[in-house]
Amino acid sequence: MQKRLIVDMDDVMADASGSIIRVYNEEFNTDYNHSHFYGTDLWEKDVKQSYLEVRHRLHEPGFFRTMTVKDDAVEVMKALYDKYEVFIVSAATEFPNSLKEKVEWLEEHFSFIPWQRTVFCGNKQIVTGDIMIDDHDKNLKHFDGQAILFDAIHNQNYVGYERVKNWKDVAEILL
Repeated sequence: MQKRLIVDMDDVMADASGSIIRVYNEEFNTDYNHSHFYGTDLWEKDVKQSYLEVRHRLHEPGFFRTMTVKDDAVEVMKALYDKYEVFIVSAATEFPNSLKEKVEWLEEHFSFIPWQRTVFCGNKQIVTGDIMIDDHDKNLKHFDGQAILFDAIHNQNYVGYERVKNWKDVAEILL
């Protein structure tokens, strides 16, 4: 029997941080990129509060559909799909526009994952499995299986999880 692997979308498969940084830079005339945040507390100290002022942009049509795929995600996910019972689980209902956009995004970039293996919910506490890869503590802390934290600009201060920086790290652990 295959182990069940739960994989988040935003900031795990898709570069949500890149889209958020782009919106932030547009709104506040800054020039941040990913490298400014990793290994620092810049997000918590300087950016998070003002980001909340422009967070409404995540509700705009197209925001989720245009996210780029994380490097190596497609290749590693194909290998994981062959080894595990993979489910894509996204807390997408907070952003109603994202539901259709995420389905289309998955069809374009991860067409080997059937729609029956996609779960959109509001709270991931309902999800069970053996392994979860996610970028948010709120999802991992209630998970009973192996919790793997995918590195993101907003989680640099999270501790107590097995952290991966990229999809090559995921492959090393799970393949």
